Amino acid sequence: MSTKPALIDTHAHLTQKDFDADRADVLARAWDAGLEAIITVGAGDKFEGNEAAVRLAETDERIFATVGVHPHDADAMDESWIARLEELSSHPRVVAIGEIGLDYHYNFSNPERQREVFRKMIELACRVNKPIVIHDRDAHDDVMKIVAEVGMPERGGIFHCFSGDLELAERVVEKGFYISVPGVVTFKKAVKLHEVVTQISLESLVLETDCPFLAPEPHRGRRNEPAFVALVASMLAKIKDLALEDVARVTTLAARRAFMLPGGELVPSIAYRIRNSLYLNITNHCNMACGFCPKFTDFEVKGYYLKLPHEPSVEQIFQAMGQPEQFDEVVFCGYGEPTLRLEVLKIIAARMKERGVERVRLNTDGLANLVYGRNVLPELKGIIDAVSISLNAPDAEFHEKVCPSRFGVAAYDAVCAFIREAKEYIPDVVATVVAVPGLDIDACRRRAKELGVPLRIREYMNVG
Repeated sequence: MSTKPALIDTHAHLTQKDFDADRADVLARAWDAGLEAIITVGAGDKFEGNEAAVRLAETDERIFATVGVHPHDADAMDESWIARLEELSSHPRVVAIGEIGLDYHYNFSNPERQREVFRKMIELACRVNKPIVIHDRDAHDDVMKIVAEVGMPERGGIFHCFSGDLELAERVVEKGFYISVPGVVTFKKAVKLHEVVTQISLESLVLETDCPFLAPEPHRGRRNEPAFVALVASMLAKIKDLALEDVARVTTLAARRAFMLPGGELVPSIAYRIRNSLYLNITNHCNMACGFCPKFTDFEVKGYYLKLPHEPSVEQIFQAMGQPEQFDEVVFCGYGEPTLRLEVLKIIAARMKERGVERVRLNTDGLANLVYGRNVLPELKGIIDAVSISLNAPDAEFHEKVCPSRFGVAAYDAVCAFIREAKEYIPDVVATVVAVPGLDIDACRRRAKELGVPLRIREYMNVG
């Protein structure tokens, strides 16, 4: 069984004749590369292509199919296709209607007929309650216009092989679509796509090969195949400054949800890994109601669900941690303030140092001394190696505005005092700010300099 990161190729054309000679070998390489599923697309080879995709999906529980009318086939479609596709879409291996849309680059079918068929395909998806997979080539405005006119299917959809700019990507994601990233992302000159994947949240991206087309580097110009989706994932990891495992986890979860595949359920995490750091989510309680905190809309971070059903015990935390000594650092950081469970934190940190964990870090709002009415920092000496303290503002007024708490304006002075005091007991002290709109970053830098600590700027609306 493969130990490689689990990946899903969300768009393959496995029934194309390019694979007739060695389809079994192609699939074997895909499973060996770590793929857990492949979505093979039926649209694109007249109606027979849909039937072929479903037949292939019946041969392996890891293969799923889509059905629909590709814009290239719009002229060839007759009305009987709609009823036949509706019947075919009820097959348990069919997970979407697609690829459907508009192609003004080749115009193999009349543009007006393309638009008519696209509308019919969206209507079909709405009737059968399936997501849509959109083909959009040089037709961005009309695609978005038709989606708005007909209405989004309840299950949403995916923009396959995304070719638009960042502005379009933001519109697409805002409407609830996922963006599918092909092997083009590995091309040096794919500047526009690089900007999109840099700026769009990883949680809104899925991976594809579009095989046998668009092979990634270093296979460019040759036949593409599902195993090469690992190269797409590796490039995303490089662009996003994440581990391959992070990209695999997040995009695979997104694909499961997009296509309603097993494994998309929410499971609370106490310990969760990002890059080679282990994070400990020991409480959801917090001192503040920060306006930028994503937990008010979503408890997910990089593929992990952090809403705890209850406060975990020391033993439950240790059980969830596994072998913490294998990580570069262990960080007390979840969707709550770790120091609100100070005694548990101290027990866990002390045990980790006993087990040889080299670096234990605390992410905190800096209000522990105010909460407990005493200086708790001496209690952390020797068991906490680093602390990241949320400064988040250059002054008390802005702090209360973005991070309101029951302590009012007194909170900011308490945070600043905690930062100054922390340097006496913890070797590595950093102040952090989230770059919320309207924040004077330069003023925050000056305040951090006054406090004698470096400042780390965290990207707004990008957790983890």
